[in-house]
Amino acid sequence: MRSFTYTGLPARVLFGFGTIAALPEEMKRLGCRRALLLSTPGQETKLRDLASRTSAQVAGIFPAAVMHTPVEVSERAVATAGEVGADCIVALGGGSAIGLGKAIALRTDLPQICIPTTYAGSEMTPILGETAADIKTTQRSEKVLPETVIYDVDLTLALPPAVSAASGMNAIAHAAEALYAQDRNPVISLMAEEGARALAHALPRIVENGGNASARADALYGAWLCGTCLGAVGMALHHKLCHVLGGTFNLPHAETHSVVLPHAVAYNAPAAPEAMTTLARALGGSDPARSLFDLARRLGVPRALKDLGMPQDGIDKACEQALKNPYWNPRPLERDGIRALIARAWAGEAPTI
Repeated sequence: MRSFTYTGLPARVLFGFGTIAALPEEMKRLGCRRALLLSTPGQETKLRDLASRTSAQVAGIFPAAVMHTPVEVSERAVATAGEVGADCIVALGGGSAIGLGKAIALRTDLPQICIPTTYAGSEMTPILGETAADIKTTQRSEKVLPETVIYDVDLTLALPPAVSAASGMNAIAHAAEALYAQDRNPVISLMAEEGARALAHALPRIVENGGNASARADALYGAWLCGTCLGAVGMALHHKLCHVLGGTFNLPHAETHSVVLPHAVAYNAPAAPEAMTTLARALGGSDPARSLFDLARRLGVPRALKDLGMPQDGIDKACEQALKNPYWNPRPLERDGIRALIARAWAGEAPTI
């Protein structure tokens, strides 16, 4: 066995059905009395419902989180937190709301409670990606790691199947890259395999019947594991490409991950045979890249960047951006290979090594 280092990140996790009812007690545990509640505009109704149920402990709401955490939105939210005298942040939603909570925490040190309603996994990580002038930059700091995460399966039952599928593919990407991360270790590899397996088996059942509570619980469990992987080890080419594409062309986050993942896995397959064996076992089949591409087809999620709004003349720009300040990757980054990868992903072609 190779040498490794494992650092467990501090976090309190509540998982189950109806666990959102524990929010007041979790705020009390943190010594907090005045929460600023965050969501995207699309979740505002749920946010106001949450506010009405915990009104004595709500300082205000900010239902204006958006994709890719633009700095100008974060600064407005920080100002709001100060104006209402908030002593903690409660983020309800997916990666956009949770990312905004992290951006506020970075600037204010306010404690965070996250209530995820998708499978993005950001709630388990000390990672923040922010966008300014169409450039998305990522940083890692324990200042942005949420103190408490409340997973309530009931809150995911109404998540549209298409959104569920894309969000779940995003989560699988965290597990896939954790298996060949430079700082991988046996504990995280076990979580990555189990997380990918749980999601790959749950997502088709959710697409078939979004109200399947058992499948929803399995998917949220898998998302927790995959998010833990994302927070514990470094990521590689796939995440770099998705940050570039999302920040440069304002593409939808989860769907971009869904499109890029099979191609990034195919690119790295020759350099990471052990990871590919584990991923194949989790997904079923002998070719993980093809299994992921076929899973995306089965789920009905986009498989082409052009369908997400990326222009064809953006391929070269994306290639150049991906090669700047690259993440560590098991296979060296070769310009022709990266451009070909992006071109296939743009067109929706099957992945090739």
